[in-house]
Amino acid sequence: MFWIFFNLIIFVFGTISGSFLNCVIYRLEKGENFLKGRSYCPHCKHILDWRDLIPIFSFFILKGRCRYCQKKISWQYPLVELATGIIFLSIFNFLPHQKFGGGFNLIIACFLILIFVYDLKHYIIPDKIIYPAIIFALIFNFQFLISNQFSIFNNTILSAFGAAAFFLFMVLISHEKWMGIGDVKLAFLMGLFLGFPNILVTLFLAFLIGAVAGLILIASGKKTLKSEIPFAPFLVTSTFLALFFGQKILDWYLNLFLLK
Repeated sequence: MFWIFFNLIIFVFGTISGSFLNCVIYRLEKGENFLKGRSYCPHCKHILDWRDLIPIFSFFILKGRCRYCQKKISWQYPLVELATGIIFLSIFNFLPHQKFGGGFNLIIACFLILIFVYDLKHYIIPDKIIYPAIIFALIFNFQFLISNQFSIFNNTILSAFGAAAFFLFMVLISHEKWMGIGDVKLAFLMGLFLGFPNILVTLFLAFLIGAVAGLILIASGKKTLKSEIPFAPFLVTSTFLALFFGQKILDWYLNLFLLK
C-alpha cells in the first residue's frame, strides 16, 4: 500500500513539474520571465484560476477549451504533464539504486523534455535551455573527480566529447543541412548524462527512429525529401530509452549479432 501511495506522489509531482515546463516553453518563446507572474490564457490573457491549473484533469474538465474565451487549449499541455509524470515514475522504478543520482536524473529529464517540445515546435534548441543543462551536468560529474572516481568521470567526459565530435563532423560536411549546432550541444549533454556504452545505444536508436519516422512522414505526404525535420525529439526519445533499457538493448544486440 505504501509503494502505491509513493508512486502516486511521484507521478503527481511529475505532472506538476510538467505543468511548469509548459509555462517555461511558452514564456521562453515570448521572451517572458517564467519564474514570476501568474499563468494566463495565451489567447485572451485572462489570469487562470487554480481550477484551470490542475495537471491533466483541468484540460478534460474544461473539454480542451479556455474557461473564459472558449478558445482551444493545445494538447501539448496535458501530454507534457502526462509524459513528465511517467518519466519521473520510470526514474524511481527503473533506477532505484541511483539515490543521489535520482535528483540529477529528474532535473536533466526536465531539460530534455523542454528541448524535445521546443525543437519540435520551433526547430531550434535554445541556448537558455541547453547551456544551463550542460553546466549542471558538468558540476554533477565533477563529484566523481573530487571523490577520485576517475573512471566514471573520464567515461562521461569522453562520451560527451566523442558524441559532440561525431555530430560536429556531420554538421560540417553537410553545411548544417543534416543537423545544426544545437544538436552538437545536445549530443554533448547526452554524453555527460549517459556515459559509455549507453551513448552508443542512444545514437543508434536516434538514427533508427528518425529514419522510420521520416519514411512515415514522406509516405503520408506530410514531408518531402527536402523537408526539414527536427532531430532533437529523436535524440531525447532515444536518451530516455537508453537510460531505462540501455543495457538490455546492448545485451540483446550482442547476443543477436556478435555471439552466435
